[in-house]
Amino acid sequence: MSAVFNFTFVPWFRSVAPYIHMHRGKTFVVGIAGEAIAAGKLQHIAQDLALIQSMGVKIVLVHGFRPQVNEQLLAKGHTAKYSHGMRITDEVALDCAQEAAGQLRYEIEAAFSQGLPNTPMAGSTVRVISGNFITARPVGIVDGVDFQHSGLVRKVDVAGIQRTLDFGAMVLLSPFGFSPTGEAFNLTMEEVATSVAIALQADKLVFLTEIPGIRIHPEQPEAEDNPIDTELPLAAAEKLLAGLPSAKDPTDTAFYLQHCVKACKAGVERSHILPFALDGSILLEIYVHDGIGTMVIDEKLESLREASNDDVGGILQLIEPFEKDGTLVKRSRTEIERDVDHYTIIEHDGVIFACAALYPYPEGKTAEMAALTVSPQSQGQGDGERVLKRIEQRAKSMGLDSIFVLTTRTMHWFIKRGFQPADPEWLPEARKRKYNWDRRSQVLVKKL
Repeated sequence: MSAVFNFTFVPWFRSVAPYIHMHRGKTFVVGIAGEAIAAGKLQHIAQDLALIQSMGVKIVLVHGFRPQVNEQLLAKGHTAKYSHGMRITDEVALDCAQEAAGQLRYEIEAAFSQGLPNTPMAGSTVRVISGNFITARPVGIVDGVDFQHSGLVRKVDVAGIQRTLDFGAMVLLSPFGFSPTGEAFNLTMEEVATSVAIALQADKLVFLTEIPGIRIHPEQPEAEDNPIDTELPLAAAEKLLAGLPSAKDPTDTAFYLQHCVKACKAGVERSHILPFALDGSILLEIYVHDGIGTMVIDEKLESLREASNDDVGGILQLIEPFEKDGTLVKRSRTEIERDVDHYTIIEHDGVIFACAALYPYPEGKTAEMAALTVSPQSQGQGDGERVLKRIEQRAKSMGLDSIFVLTTRTMHWFIKRGFQPADPEWLPEARKRKYNWDRRSQVLVKKL
């Protein structure tokens, strides 16, 4: 085994450990678009979910079947009909949906039953249990359109699902529900996954979808320089959703976002939109610091936001002890008042627990992150990482390629989060002129 492999594997595995500990015992509801299975991704998705489950996560898996039902309809010479972004399920479509669900359930159970040597499934024993956990009601007639056998979730059997998860099994749900009279209704994967996540008060709702996530500028989805917004606070997601047209197609920005917002508003703290096209996207999102795709997060009482003039006193109070011991460069009240719009803060019940400032240098396509401070009361709770992520988002939205920091004491913290050492000569000219050669601060750069 090469020394290079050892050198990269050991630090990587150690960096993953906090996330393994964090997620053990948690409940994730994972919705897989039928398009992912049609694209031949089931094998790798099953391997990744089996691995996640082996690390102590309880998983409810909900599969979609949009393309599979359409394929069955086509074979029968029947046209797929939609309205309001939902399928109109007549008798033929209901038959096709039941056939597609049966076939997919068989394929999914088979994928989790593999245990070939020298594969990620070797030695895994994943018990997949399905059942009539969803009670449904008809959509009925909406704006004059009769949705026939299309339904909505009326009730989730929380106790039944919980018992199955506690037994150590993975729960598999098809987008079907039954009325108390035994009538079957065709549901949507997105609504079932969202309703189950809310009913269970799951720790995460994850959608593996056709889209890579939510773009920073959703009105320009095709633009190459339009990155994915990796973390959307609930308030920002609601605001974005309010300005979007209603979703008719899964590739519309609002399609999955509306379900993430609904889940977060109802108590699911984190909802994710991930691309199934990228192999291992669910592992990258859950076990890697920067993640992939978009996470909608309910920040509850804690507010991560840009600072205003009212926050100047709180920022001064937070950074003063660190200026006194030499960790931070001294900043006057006038300086902070002048630059307050550069600051991002975390505030809880009127107290500021973390802050950082972003000073752009557009001529160098970079920006300096300065005065990153976390209160001793909340250190070790991830506040520094949350501020760093927001600063990265602000820099990306300005079209910048990198951010840099100057530090004398906290090099390792930044290096662990993707920063690389650089020579002071690398700095933009305007910043180089202000560089304090006596302080000998280390320059660290992170590519965005």
